[in-house]
Amino acid sequence: MTAAERLRRLLNWINLSSLLGIGTARLARCTLRNGPRGLIIADGYSWPLPKAAAFTLGNVVLFRSSAAHLANNPALLRHEARHSSQYAACLGLPFLPLYFAAAGWSLLRTGDPASRNPFERHAGLHEGGYTERPLRSRTAKSTKVRWRVRR
Repeated sequence: MTAAERLRRLLNWINLSSLLGIGTARLARCTLRNGPRGLIIADGYSWPLPKAAAFTLGNVVLFRSSAAHLANNPALLRHEARHSSQYAACLGLPFLPLYFAAAGWSLLRTGDPASRNPFERHAGLHEGGYTERPLRSRTAKSTKVRWRVRR
């Protein structure tokens, strides 16, 4: 583990985001194990939300039962490690409302919560398993609002 990864791990414990991750994993009856880059892998997440195959809370990466094989995917783990760093940079739990606001903006602009979400883009869309969608543009005809794909 690098010095930066040790610092990220420490900050995410101090800012309580890793504690939230451990608590969520325990409540969801996940199996916990140490992973690479100072991450904690939680296998067996089965709650309905979020719908992602994997998501990060502090230094804890939670994987759905159906996606347990992804816990060994180096590209996805790099993506989730970047999210872990985002928790540290945003001082922990404030990352969550910022992330959800960015996902909402992206959903409005593209129909997809990741494509224009700066947190997902910084973490690496493709490494996270996302496909970038084009921007929508609004054009008004009389009183109706129509969406069309920008080319």
